[in-house]
Amino acid sequence: MCNRQNDAISFAVPKIQNSQIYGYECNRNAHTKAEKELVEFLAEEIVAEKKAQKLKTIPTELDGFKVSLDSAEVTLQKKNQNEEIRISFNINHTVDSNSEPEIDPQSDNADIGEMKSKPSFTVDIVRGNQTLGFTCSFNSEPGASGADDSYNDIFGIDEITFYEGEHSDKVYAVAGEIIDGYLYDLLMNYLEEKGISNGFAEKIIELSTNYEHTAYVSLLEGLSKFTSNK
Repeated sequence: MCNRQNDAISFAVPKIQNSQIYGYECNRNAHTKAEKELVEFLAEEIVAEKKAQKLKTIPTELDGFKVSLDSAEVTLQKKNQNEEIRISFNINHTVDSNSEPEIDPQSDNADIGEMKSKPSFTVDIVRGNQTLGFTCSFNSEPGASGADDSYNDIFGIDEITFYEGEHSDKVYAVAGEIIDGYLYDLLMNYLEEKGISNGFAEKIIELSTNYEHTAYVSLLEGLSKFTSNK
């Protein structure tokens, strides 16, 4: 009969020194050239971006609207006696890199432009179970809209909808550009009476720009920690 122990093939297993294990750990945790360069650049970039920040904290209220932040989502909410007005927008991809930065002639660095965040936004006016909804966007440049050429709006109505209950894809919506021009002007006046005027739209741009910049700095800080900690 065969003896399993006697017939077993003996393998010599080389001993691994502690120094070899330690060296392996060091090599595994060592930063690559690209990582080192990235960490160094991010350190300088974060300092520069924080220095350029206009607001360190985002306001909790804007012209009577309560400001709520949820990651990239921003909601402005105001309640009156029988209705609620909700304005919502997302800051992602709202900074137009193709447009020329706006120059502030009053700034000490007049040659340095500021990029603006101009998000599309929705306005929902809710009364009970009914909602009148608007989708709006900022014009590429202030210009006349609607029937009255004297208007110089910085934003326009892209879409109008009216529904009961929860919104769904089944709800009918009409494009602002195809409705009667006078009706369009009346709806713009209606929004202005609700507080959504050109002046308020400018404040939305300012809020979105500051919050987008804050989110960008946070992303840089997260990227720096991710690449520096291995």
